[in-house]
Amino acid sequence: MSFLDAGARYTKVAVTLHWLIAALVVAQLILGWLMIEIPKQPVGVRAFWFNLHKSIGMTIALLVLARIAWRFRHPAPPLPTSVPAWQRRAAAASHALLYACLLGMPLVGFLGSTFSGYPIKYFGISLPQWGFKSAPLKGFFSAVHLGLAWVFMTLITLHAGAALKHLLLNRDAVFWRMWPRA
Repeated sequence: MSFLDAGARYTKVAVTLHWLIAALVVAQLILGWLMIEIPKQPVGVRAFWFNLHKSIGMTIALLVLARIAWRFRHPAPPLPTSVPAWQRRAAAASHALLYACLLGMPLVGFLGSTFSGYPIKYFGISLPQWGFKSAPLKGFFSAVHLGLAWVFMTLITLHAGAALKHLLLNRDAVFWRMWPRA
């Protein structure tokens, strides 16, 4: 958009990582809800989808770590002065919680898998096994993973709703800061 100067936008790397992570998260959430309905027999079909889910989750975690590293060296552009202080605080808090979910979900999913007794594969490559089979630990981490999924979906809805509010109601530059450049 022409009303945005170059300093008011996120960098191309930040925008690319944001939308790549967003697409993977949406796919991951859909896959996560669909795969729990896959019958346990035959084992291979279910294992394929669970391993794909684990691989995508680990990829998301790695991309988020890259995004955080990038962000340390390239701070977010300032919000327009028209954004009230309470909205600035709410935006900062919601972003922190989104990052916590983006890292927490793969971590607890990985821990649940570690204690499931099944091997963890990253796109077909078996990772070293360091845990042990424990139904109570697997159950705990699986419950936390599911709870975080609900929290995460709520945060995503709030994030998308806030972005649309800035686009459609406020009509300010906030939405366009993260939109891919033409």
